[in-house]
Parts: sequence; C-alpha cells; structure tokens
Amino acid sequence: MKLITQFELASKSKTELHSLYRETFNELVKSDKNSPERRNALASLENIQRELAYK
Repeated sequence: MKLITQFELASKSKTELHSLYRETFNELVKSDKNSPERRNALASLENIQRELAYK
C-alpha cells in the first residue's frame, strides 16, 4: 500500500475520507507485521484522522 499524504486528502470530502479510512483499515488488517505496507497503512490512517479532525 502506498502512503496517503495529507496533501492528497485535503481535497476530499468527509464522506470520501470515511470511505478511504475503511479501505485503508482493511489493508492494514491484511498486512504482515513489520512490513512496509503495514507502516504505510498506519501512517495513512493517522493522516486521514488528522484531516477528519480538521474538517
């Protein structure tokens, strides 16, 4: 999974962010421990949470 940056999230609506959060969470669950995919998913979830708090 690629890292989702705050810049990419800035133009999304709350509905889109919630949907993206769900998709990213599902990718996190499927990832292997200590993998780059897992680290990117966790960082992406944090970015999405920050953007949701901002909106």
